[in-house]
Amino acid sequence: MSHPPRYRDDDPLLMRLREIALALPGADEKISHGRPTFFTTKVFAIFGGVIKGDHQGTALARGLVFLPGSDEREALLQDERFVVPGYEGAYGWLCLPLDRADTDWAEVAELVEESYRRTAPAKRIAELDFR
Repeated sequence: MSHPPRYRDDDPLLMRLREIALALPGADEKISHGRPTFFTTKVFAIFGGVIKGDHQGTALARGLVFLPGSDEREALLQDERFVVPGYEGAYGWLCLPLDRADTDWAEVAELVEESYRRTAPAKRIAELDFR
């Protein structure tokens, strides 16, 4: 059973996230569980998430789900903008809602790159460093 789409393809926040994520070496996009998911051999970013137990909620529907460095995770959780999403949160992932007026896209790019570095093959990371 496939999941219904949980995003709008013309969403300006998604389009901006696509620009950031797909600029990374070997990055691609697929739809998984109804959400745009960015990956190389492993997923490094997801557009949209849920709060555990609230599958129909929209609080994180336009958020960036990413895997921070373990040394950064606790510091990020001290910032009220970051949320532990349902499902991925159990594996160390966090979510940053992108639909806030104070979204810092340079910060978003840093978070995406860090998540990419934690999941991409060494060859792709070397390619990124070479750029």
